[in-house]
Amino acid sequence: MNQAPYPTAKQRNSYELVGRRLQRIIAAPGVQKVQAVVVSRREDESSEAWHQVIQEIGDTAGIRIERLNGDTVRIGWREYCDA
Repeated sequence: MNQAPYPTAKQRNSYELVGRRLQRIIAAPGVQKVQAVVVSRREDESSEAWHQVIQEIGDTAGIRIERLNGDTVRIGWREYCDA
C-alpha cells in the first residue's frame, strides 16, 4: 500500500520552511521601512533548521544578527544602507 504524499513533521520543520517564513517577514513593507526585525523560532520549527537559517543570514554581508533571549534574534541592516 502506498502512503499518501502528506508532509511529515520533519518536512514541516525543514530548513526551507524556516527560511521562507523569515523571508516573508523580512520582505514586509513595514520591516523594510525600519530595516530591522525581531523574530523567534516557533515551537513547531526544528532548532537545527532555525539555527542554520540564522547563521546563514548572519553570514550575509551587511546583515547584523543580535541574539536576544533563547531563540529570539534581531536582524538588522539599517546602518549598511545609509552609506
